Amino acid sequence: MTQNSKLSPKGFDTSNSSEDNDDDLYEHYAFTASKGQEPLRVDKFLMNFIENATRNKIQKAAKEGNIYVNDAVVKQNYKVKAGDEVKVLFEHPPYEMLLTPEDIPLNIVHEDDDVLVVNKPAGMVVHPGHGNYSGTLINALVFHFDNLPNNSSNRPGLVHRIDKDTSGLLVVAKTEHAMTHLSKQFFNKTSSREYIALVWGNVEDDQGTIEGHIGRHPKNRLQNTVFLEDDADEKGKPAVTHYKVIERLGYVTLLSCKLETGRTHQIRVHLKHIGHTLFNDERYGGDKILKGTHFSKYKQFVDNCFKMLPRQALHAKTLGFEHPVSGEWLSFDSDIPKDISDCVDKWRNYATHAMD
Repeated sequence: MTQNSKLSPKGFDTSNSSEDNDDDLYEHYAFTASKGQEPLRVDKFLMNFIENATRNKIQKAAKEGNIYVNDAVVKQNYKVKAGDEVKVLFEHPPYEMLLTPEDIPLNIVHEDDDVLVVNKPAGMVVHPGHGNYSGTLINALVFHFDNLPNNSSNRPGLVHRIDKDTSGLLVVAKTEHAMTHLSKQFFNKTSSREYIALVWGNVEDDQGTIEGHIGRHPKNRLQNTVFLEDDADEKGKPAVTHYKVIERLGYVTLLSCKLETGRTHQIRVHLKHIGHTLFNDERYGGDKILKGTHFSKYKQFVDNCFKMLPRQALHAKTLGFEHPVSGEWLSFDSDIPKDISDCVDKWRNYATHAMD
């Protein structure tokens, strides 16, 4: 969790103070240790949570007095315990909050006075974050549009997001009313979203529903995972994905996925959970041969597919929602990107000839 809040060293909000205070700090990270957290050095704890962090940087922050546990400065060897509130504070705002307008072209599918629908290309990050401070969708939005409303995370116009290497449709709010109305639709599950996914393996059932709480992986904090145990409520949030087979292509399957909820990496995590990892999903292990033969020709074929589609095979194809002012139901569809369609064609050809 990252906030653009201004904090004193003791953790008190001073944003409304009438006097400037050189000691004011900005919260860059804040985590609460789970109930099952075993005692762990704070530098190792933060390494598990912060993407792209190095231990040297974390230890440097500790030496400079920037790491707080329960609003008190701690050293790098402090042992984090269950329930501890761990924060990293610096004298400068988080870089992702310093939004620089950038003249980046947008593929606008629909625009009116209240909403904007954009078809995001693969490779574009939706909002600035650690390691990605420019070239994002929001950098483009604040260049092309004035006075976009902030969401609860202070991100202009953003109602929902999709991953960097996922392509497809996003709705953007242009007014405060639209932001509130659209956010409620996503929260109440009344919006509609369909994704196209190419996955490893032959999905046997023509259609199905995947349910399971999604939360941080206990060992790899850059991944999420499914929890089904009795304490799943404590470890994750409920998630439901509906899928339907579009086409079986031998060692891979083309699916349509519809989201009932919108958790981080939901489709990627749910499909991996049922044994069908997204094709070329590096983070979740789909960039390796998971199904097929050991022949060198097959390995070369798959390598060529990876080169043709150098990202996870996931596209947000359709989007539907109620217009926040007119009440009209709006539906949008987008073409499957060429990298995915070319890869599917290659697998279709392989399935037709090599698997006879």
